[in-house]
Amino acid sequence: MNETKPAQQANRVSRLRENNRTWKWAAFMLVILLLIVYPFLVGKSNYYMTLFAMMCIYAIAAMALNLLIGYGGQISVGHAGFLAVGGYTAAILSTKVGLPFLITLPLTGVITGIIGLLIGLPAVRLRGHFLAVATLGFGLSIPQIALNWDSLTGGYSGTFVTKPSLLDTEFKFYYVVALAIVLVTWMMYNIVRSPLGRAFVAIRESEVAAQAMGINVAFYKTVMFVISAFFTGFAGGLYAYWVGFASPNDFTVVTSFLLLAMIVVGGLASLTGAIVGAVLFTLIP
Repeated sequence: MNETKPAQQANRVSRLRENNRTWKWAAFMLVILLLIVYPFLVGKSNYYMTLFAMMCIYAIAAMALNLLIGYGGQISVGHAGFLAVGGYTAAILSTKVGLPFLITLPLTGVITGIIGLLIGLPAVRLRGHFLAVATLGFGLSIPQIALNWDSLTGGYSGTFVTKPSLLDTEFKFYYVVALAIVLVTWMMYNIVRSPLGRAFVAIRESEVAAQAMGINVAFYKTVMFVISAFFTGFAGGLYAYWVGFASPNDFTVVTSFLLLAMIVVGGLASLTGAIVGAVLFTLIP
C-alpha cells in the first residue's frame, strides 16, 4: 500500500500540471480573441485604441525591465533611455533614411540592443545602488543628447515618424501593436523558462553560487542587458510609430520611474505582473 502512494502523488501532480496548462492556453486564446474584437467593441474609437496601444507598449517595456530586475536582480532606473533610442531610431530611419516599416521596426530593437551591449559591458562590474546610479546617468543623458544633436534628432522640435501607407490609421496600426504584444509575451515566457532564464535567476539569488556552478556571470549579465534593451527599444519604436513623433519630453527620467513602478506594483519576476502594472499605470492617469 505504501509503495502506491508515491505513484498516486505523481499522478496527482501530473494532472494538476495538465489542468494548469489547459487553463493557461484557454486564457491565452481568450486574450487573443479580445485583442481581435476590441476595436469593434469600442466602436473603432481612436481614444480607446490609443489607450489600449499604450498599455501594450508599456507592457512590453515593463516585461523587458522585469527580465533585468525581477529575474536577473540587476537594478536599472534609466530604462527610458532605451525607449528613447528605439523611438529616435524609428524616426530617423523612417523619415531621414527612408527605410520601410518592416525593416525599421526590427532595427529599433537591434540598434537599442547594441547600445545595451555597450552599457552592459562596463555595468557587469557594478552591483546594487552603484548600478542604479550608472543606469540613471544613462537615462538622464539620452534626452540631453537628443536635445543638443539638432542635425540628427531635431533638438527641441523633435522628429516626425513616417508611417507606412498601409498602416496610416490607428485602426490598422492597432493590430500591429496587438500582434507585437502577443509575440513579445510568448518570447519572454520562453526565455524565462529556458536555461538562459534559469541562469538569470541563479545570478539573482547568488552570484558566487552561480559562478561555482559554472555560470559565466559577466556573460549572462551582459546578455540580460542586451535582451532587455532590445525589447525596450522595440517598444520605443512602436511608441514613435503610434504617436507619429519622437521628442525628448516623451522619454524623461519620470518615464523610467514609471516603468519601475509598474513592475514593483505588478510583482517582480512575473510577466503577468508586469502587464498588470502597465495596465494600471496607463489607466489611472
